[in-house]
Amino acid sequence: MAEHTFKLKADWPGGRNNVGEIDAGNLKTKISIPPEMDGPGVGTNPDEMLLGAAATCYIITLGAMIERANLPLDKMELDSEGMVDVSNGIFTYKKIIHKPNISLQSHATDKDLKLLKKLAEKAETNCMISKAIKGNVELELDPTLTIRD
Repeated sequence: MAEHTFKLKADWPGGRNNVGEIDAGNLKTKISIPPEMDGPGVGTNPDEMLLGAAATCYIITLGAMIERANLPLDKMELDSEGMVDVSNGIFTYKKIIHKPNISLQSHATDKDLKLLKKLAEKAETNCMISKAIKGNVELELDPTLTIRD
């Protein structure tokens, strides 16, 4: 069994509306509460980072699956949305919606397109981050899958 360790160092001056910093190797940025939650909105925030983790895990997992299946990929893009509910002063990350927009090359077949649909759905359940948040955050998939003209 292989085990990988990832490390993050955080520096926070204290208080709710201050600005801190994180350093996780390739990820170095300022952090604060977003303006939508009455914070200073400097750098990134946990809501964006969770959405980013889920989205990048999904698109990388799907890309690897498409490659292994030898599908003739033309282009692959992803828009993702995260919804946070605030009820009675309690913040709850409710839902993440992934909207992949993927086209296959013009010589792809309907069979290829059906396999792409299956892989788009499978990537969501096989992604490490999706597995980690399952049961806590609803995950929704709204793919647009086409064959280039």
